[in-house]
Amino acid sequence: MLNTATLDELAKKIGEAITASPARDVERNIKALLQSSLQRFDLVPREEFELQAQVLRRTREKLEALEARVAQLEARSGGGDR
Repeated sequence: MLNTATLDELAKKIGEAITASPARDVERNIKALLQSSLQRFDLVPREEFELQAQVLRRTREKLEALEARVAQLEARSGGGDR
C-alpha cells in the first residue's frame, strides 16, 4: 500500500515533470498567440461598454421625454399639422 509520503513525492515529481516539459512551453506559446490575435481586434473593455450603454439609456430617456413634451405642446397649440 502507498503511504502519504510516497503519494506526495509522486505528486511533486509529476508537477516538476510537467513544469519542465514541452507542454508548458506549448501552453505559453498558445497564450501568447491568442493574446496577439485578440489585440488585433478592436475590442472595448467591459467597463467602457457598460458606461456607454448607461449613457445611451439616459439619452433615450431624455429623447422620449422631449418627444412627449413636443407632442404635448403641439396638442395645446393645435400645431399637430405639418
